[in-house]
Formats: sequence, C-alpha cells, structure tokens
Amino acid sequence: MLTTVEGLSSRRKTIILITCCLSLLISSMDATIVNVAIPTIRADLDAPLSRLQWIIDVYTLTLASLLMLSGAAADRFGRKRMFRIGLLIFALGSLLCSLAPTIEVLIGARFLQAVGGSMLNPVAMSIITTVFTERVERARAVGVWGAVVGISTALGPLVGGALIDTLGWQSVFWINLPIVAVALVLTTMYVPESKSANARGIDPIGQVLAIVILFSTVFGLIEGKPIIFVISAAALAGFVWHEARHPSPFIDLRFFRSFPFSSATLIAVCAFAGLGAFLFAVSLYLQGTRGFSAIHTGVLYLPMALAMLIFSPLSGRLVGRYGTRPSLLASGVLMTLAAIGLSRLQPDTPVWQLILFFTLFGMGFGMVNAPITTTAVSGMPLDRAGAASAVASTSRQVGISIGVALCGALSGASLWWTIAGMAAAITGLGVAANTDWAYRSRDRVAPLLEQKVPAHAA
Repeated sequence: MLTTVEGLSSRRKTIILITCCLSLLISSMDATIVNVAIPTIRADLDAPLSRLQWIIDVYTLTLASLLMLSGAAADRFGRKRMFRIGLLIFALGSLLCSLAPTIEVLIGARFLQAVGGSMLNPVAMSIITTVFTERVERARAVGVWGAVVGISTALGPLVGGALIDTLGWQSVFWINLPIVAVALVLTTMYVPESKSANARGIDPIGQVLAIVILFSTVFGLIEGKPIIFVISAAALAGFVWHEARHPSPFIDLRFFRSFPFSSATLIAVCAFAGLGAFLFAVSLYLQGTRGFSAIHTGVLYLPMALAMLIFSPLSGRLVGRYGTRPSLLASGVLMTLAAIGLSRLQPDTPVWQLILFFTLFGMGFGMVNAPITTTAVSGMPLDRAGAASAVASTSRQVGISIGVALCGALSGASLWWTIAGMAAAITGLGVAANTDWAYRSRDRVAPLLEQKVPAHAA
C-alpha cells in the first residue's frame, strides 16, 4: 500500500511535477544524445566498436539491473532521500564522463551514471503517484510525464548535434549538470518525504543472478564469445529455482503464467532492441559512411523523433478505445517496413529515402509504448500493477542492450533483417495476446497473486 501525501497546494504540486520531469528529461535525452556522440568519441578516443557498444550497454544494463531494487529501496527508506541520492550520483557520473581520458574510464563513468539514473525515473513516478492522489489530476500529471518523454526524444539528437559540433562530445554530459542542480534544489525545498506502508522485501540473491544473466548474455554478443552463454544459462536456471522459492522474490515468476504479461515483456524486448540498433547503427552510418556532421545527423533524426512524439499519444487513445491489438499490429508492420528499407542502405542512398525509413520507424515505435504498459498490467491486482509495470520497464532496457550488442554480432543487411524479424514478432504477439485463450491465462493468474506465498516457500 502506498503512503500518499495530502494537503499540498496546487502550486507546490506543480513544482513537484516539474522537478520529477527534469529527472526524466536528462535520462531520456541521454540515450539519443550519447548515440549521436558515438562517432566523435570513436575518433577522439581511438575506440574499437566493442568499446563503443559498452558505452551504451553498460548504462542500459545497469539500469535494467537496478530499477526494481531502487524502487523497493525508495519505498523502504524514503522516496525523497533516494531521489536526491540518485541526482547526486547521476551528476557525478556525468562529470566524470566529460573528463574521461580513455574509453575504459568513460565506460566506468557511464556505469556510475546509470547507478544514479536507476534512482530517478521509478522513484520520480512513485513521488507523482503519492502527491497526485485524485484520479483526474493524477492522469493529467502522468500525461505531462509522457509528453516529456516525447519532447526529450525529439530534442535530444538536435541539441546533441549542436553541442558536439560546437563544444565537443564532452558537452553532451555537461548539459546534465545544471539540470540536476535545479532538480536537486527544488527537491530539497518542495518534495515531501514519503515511504510505503508495506515496503517490499529485497532479494539480494535474485538481484545478483539477474545481473549475471544480463551482463553475461550481452558480453557474449558484444565480445563474440558464445562460451559465455553457458554462464547465462546456469544463472538463469539458478534464478528460476531461487525466485520460485523466495517469499519476496525479485521478480514474481507467476506473472509469466499470464500470456498477455509474457507477451508484453517480449514485445518490449523486441521493440527496444530495434530502437537500440537503430540509434547506434544509424549514427555510425550517417557520420562514418556518409560523412555528415553531428548536427546534420541530429536534423535527420528529427523526422523519427517527431513521428514518435505524434504517434505515442495517438496510440494511447487507440488503446483506450479499441484495446491493444490495433496499436501493436500497426507498430509491428511499420517497424518491419522500416527495417526492410534500412537493409538496403548504401553509401549513396538518397536522403529522401532515409527520411522515409526514419519516419516509418518513428511511427511504429511511437505506437508500441502504450500497449506494452497496458498489456503488462492488464488483469493484475492493483497492488501488483506497479511490480508488473517495473518488469516491463526493465525489459525495455534489456531490449536496448541487446539491440546495441547485435550491431557488433551482425552487420549490414543481416542486422536489419534480424530487426525486421523482431518487429514482425510484435505483430504476432499482439494478435496472440488478444485471444480468448490469452485472456483466460490472465484471469487465472490474478487470484494466485492475491494469495500469500506459503511459508514453506521461503
């Protein structure tokens, strides 16, 4: 049960919402800005492709590993406290990134930045839900939150390109510092402290096993060492065995008995793998193969970002009126068409074709977010919806990591055909998740989640 904060003025609530959105702004912009900077970092630090992949993946994997732990810690020890700690760590990591003399130091600083980042978005959303207690005002606050994601995604490549061309790649990390400073002051002055009345337990063994699974899998892909997958398989077997017996598991495996939930997890991985591969591979193509400047690259990313900005809220309205199937079908088809088009990229591909493929990709990706969250929490008991949504959020980060890793394991047309296959899977899963059989599997799970875990399970 969440502890809510009552009696705050509308002005103070607005300031709290702005504060939370600032954390979302820096974490959302960070993904696209850093991808635009990758070719410049490669030239400046003389970094091989695998190290460039780790700049992205060490961040997303750390986020994926720590999101749920940070949320549980915030519920237990205080959301305001955890949020401020996250801002400070994120700022320190950003500063160290900008000062990194070698690619290895940059990767280490990105890890630290991600530790702080894991304490921002999930904790900020918890703050919003505890402060905005009335249904309509909460819906409006969440709507503003979603709009910030779209705006920051649209602005990220353009702002990043301008900064890189004028001040160097280090500036994409400097921009975080003043935003964090403002957020830290506003948090200290206006955000009330709150905790959960029934704080979730922490499962350290499950947490460690999940980290081993994620990092070993991506390490095997990036470094081209399939033997590492033996460690991934062993860790996965241990994870399943342990989680099924723990009284307060890191991830409640009973969630996956609901096919809609399982499909939402797979859809998130497939869609965000496409996004991760797109941002990484296209940045190298535009600046390396085509020789475009960073700001020119940012301008070419703009059609994709604007399409995401327009189609994300459209998808939300479609889901509310017609369910998740239309949005998932549209997403899968559009992303598949875009990936097939990108598989034919040449050094002299006309710019109008690039804009067409980028726009199709942005439209398809914009359609997928709302149905992922809706499908994940559909039919879940109210007190488990947050945990189900957190698994979906973790799956998004895992997907980005896999997409970036695939950019090293595959190249050229083979990469894009693989992404096309993943996009086509979104269509298939979207259809399957909306069948009577899938609904029955979902309805069987809800009563199980409302029951307490037997004592012998500990």
